[in-house]
Amino acid sequence: MFVEIFLDRAVGPLVSMYVHRLLTHLIVLYDLYLIYVLCYTFVKFLRQLGLVPTWQFGDVYGLEPEVLSLVPRPVCAVLLLFPITEKYETFRQEEETKIKAQGQEVSSDAYFMKQTIGNACGTIGLIHAVANNQRHLEFEPNSPLKAFLLQSTKMSPEEKAAFLEKDESIRVTHESSAQEGQTEAPSLDEKVDLHFIAFVNVEGHLYELDGRKPFPIVHGKTTEDTFLEDSAEVCKKFMARDPQELRFTVVALSKA
Repeated sequence: MFVEIFLDRAVGPLVSMYVHRLLTHLIVLYDLYLIYVLCYTFVKFLRQLGLVPTWQFGDVYGLEPEVLSLVPRPVCAVLLLFPITEKYETFRQEEETKIKAQGQEVSSDAYFMKQTIGNACGTIGLIHAVANNQRHLEFEPNSPLKAFLLQSTKMSPEEKAAFLEKDESIRVTHESSAQEGQTEAPSLDEKVDLHFIAFVNVEGHLYELDGRKPFPIVHGKTTEDTFLEDSAEVCKKFMARDPQELRFTVVALSKA
């Protein structure tokens, strides 16, 4: 009996500690694998659509200053993958109501589109990232993505979404890229609770671009030098709203 009590009190917590550490390491390894797959898929997707790989997506392993310092500079876009939870949906509705009441100044140069295609948030995020950084990026002469951006620039967010639905080149590339890293990709109408959004710098202001929202969200001023850190601060707020969630991934579009 004494031995059993000793094992429960002494060995039990020790085993629990090691199990916790093991699970933590497994989660970290999975996150690293997920980030690698995402970056590879994004680069391949954009390459197939005619983007010259002078800028490439890379890992952001943490949001602490010392970790952010490891990310190649300059950075022109940040993509955040996060879970759509009840807490987030409540915040999103409150945010929309507040902005509609108070208003916000949005630059006419900000390229923003709605998402009307199911499970295409990654594609929408990439389009947002590229469209708002065309001054930095290079395209092949017959790039389908460049053609799409040129034709859709003056359209409304809703018109851009409808135009994307009819674009065969991007649709086919999206479907093939969706298979990368998966044994079976989700169908376009299958419900998925993970979502991509993009952060970009437009005329010195930090923009959050989310096709599920009715308009861009302006998060204040930024610069080319502080853009990554400013984006990281907004990403931290997403994480703080759901402290029990671990499903957050951040990647950055950096100069190759």
